[in-house]
Amino acid sequence: MALLERVASLLRANLNDMIERAEDPLKMMNQVVLDMENQLLQVKTQVAIAIADHHLLEKKRAENLAKEADWVRKAEMAVGREDEELARAALARSLASREMANSFDEQLADQRAQVENLKSALHKLESKLGEARTQSDLLKAQHRRARAANKAADAQISTPAGLDRVREKVERDASIGIARNEPLTGEDVEERFAKLEKQEEIDRLLADLKSKRSA
Repeated sequence: MALLERVASLLRANLNDMIERAEDPLKMMNQVVLDMENQLLQVKTQVAIAIADHHLLEKKRAENLAKEADWVRKAEMAVGREDEELARAALARSLASREMANSFDEQLADQRAQVENLKSALHKLESKLGEARTQSDLLKAQHRRARAANKAADAQISTPAGLDRVREKVERDASIGIARNEPLTGEDVEERFAKLEKQEEIDRLLADLKSKRSA
């Protein structure tokens, strides 16, 4: 994620080293603080979005679990009416709903990890921003003392030669997409066995239903 890369770049910055190398430390620190504040707002937004996506995935998983239970209920009804073909169809639907719920389990795990990464980045950036603000305040105080001590100083405050490089490093926006590739393959031996195992699972579930019904 490009946002996390930009945040990581800010977190790696050695503020003391940047101050020592800058031609205009105060101006440089003001820019760093501004960059961090902007990134902080973006991270907060992404945290909110990630949490919302997590809730949505949880909702979809619960919906599929409910569908699974409903199809099992319908299969039991079909067994009661001695309609084995309809019972098999209902059990197949219940297995499909269970598989869908399991797929949401995997997505939920990935989403939880993303939420935690964003929260961690947010907390670290807040801490780094506090450090940068403190450094900026110290530089402002030093600047005021220097001006008071020597009002006739003719030192010119120039734009830091390295500021452009710092800004480019902070503001770079590498586009890293998160792609979920869904491989498309034809039916092979493994798929045939998977279908066979699913059919056996349906047979087992049907037999259990019949056994419960007869009991």
